[in-house]
Amino acid sequence: MTTQLEINGRRVRVEADAETPLLWVLREELGMTGTKYGCGVGLCGACTVHVGNGPARSCITPVGALARQQVRTIEGLEQDRIGRALQAAWVANDVPQCGYCQCGQLMSAAMLLRTTPRPSDADITEAMAGNVCRCGTYDRIRAAIHEAARALSA
Repeated sequence: MTTQLEINGRRVRVEADAETPLLWVLREELGMTGTKYGCGVGLCGACTVHVGNGPARSCITPVGALARQQVRTIEGLEQDRIGRALQAAWVANDVPQCGYCQCGQLMSAAMLLRTTPRPSDADITEAMAGNVCRCGTYDRIRAAIHEAARALSA
């Protein structure tokens, strides 16, 4: 089946069964390997992308459900000021250790700052609860989100 998608502002056509998870289309069909496979059941957050106005777990999102939806991946995060501010704060706070979960962490943080420009610790905890970091850099993630929020409000 041919499916037309809009990914990071670009229209693409892919040949995939409608039930194929978006993660595999991104990685295998389009060569966009920034989105990571973690648990495969939508619990760890490593595969988080934006679909429309919300975060989505690409490992459980069927590509056939994405007609007329805008998809943003980690590769497109730098296209807006929120993404750039988060990336700078991530580096400044030495957030990544192994780095595996960080793409999903950044995508969840970007959605949080789109909806809540000045998040409290409780807002961050709630928004990031679905993202697991095996290295335990949660305090640095929280600090980086606060730093990005300050930079964006300046």
